[in-house]
Amino acid sequence: MRINTNVASLVAQESNTNTNNRIGSSLEKLSSGLRINKASDDASGLAIADKLRTHASALNQAVSNGNSAVTLTQIADKAMDEESKILDVVKQKLLQASTATTSAEGIDAIGKDIKKLLDQIDNIAEQTTYNGTKLLQGASAGEGSSQLDFQMGATATDLISLDSAVQANTKGLDGMSALKVSAGGAFGATSASTAGSAQKAARAHIASIDSALNTLNAWRADVGSTQNQLESGIRNLMTQVTNTKAAESVIRDVDYAAESSNFNKQNIISQAGTYALSQANSMSQNVMRLLQ
Repeated sequence: MRINTNVASLVAQESNTNTNNRIGSSLEKLSSGLRINKASDDASGLAIADKLRTHASALNQAVSNGNSAVTLTQIADKAMDEESKILDVVKQKLLQASTATTSAEGIDAIGKDIKKLLDQIDNIAEQTTYNGTKLLQGASAGEGSSQLDFQMGATATDLISLDSAVQANTKGLDGMSALKVSAGGAFGATSASTAGSAQKAARAHIASIDSALNTLNAWRADVGSTQNQLESGIRNLMTQVTNTKAAESVIRDVDYAAESSNFNKQNIISQAGTYALSQANSMSQNVMRLLQ
């Protein structure tokens, strides 16, 4: 029997140290809710989980981008809806000015109304913006962009674009610039003798209103289709976020049932190891009996 080096005690101490380390790791997982708290817990798992988390964050930002883009398209659509209503009124007034029962004075008043309404179309086109971007002043007017690209994914190529260069002002709507000038001069009506020619001049612009409405409706259809595409993209991105988060959770999050069982096991082992250490330390006392 040897007492200078208590090998049994050293072995018990080493086992106890390892068990206590495992208990500490288990407590860390239970308290944080994470299976991976540091790279040494699972190096490859950490790399995969971090990549999934980054991807989910990017997708969440894409969802936010999409919601902003939907708001942009709604602003543009509502503005063009108001312009469409104005053109409806302008057509009614043109029809009123085109009939023989309207006097030169009436035509003059109608012309002023039409000019003001067309001025309002220009005002709407000028004032319809989103975060400083003018939505109804197309590139041909030197103000807007011919294409708006919305980032709707985690890579640079994940784009949804609004292709139309919408120029929903009197310059961009067919025949409205000429109508504005003609209405400003009340279609040339100066007296009862010129009322007939003024009525004919007003009548000549009726077809241009229909053409302008067709152009405006085409732009609205493009904006509406883009909005539908954006909303579909948002729903798809939200599904991707959920699935990506679920995949990350499988790797990173702790299983409380399994970890609780592991903690209890290590705790029992620790208690048994403490008892074993006390027994190893008491073994050297038996040497004293040999010396008696």
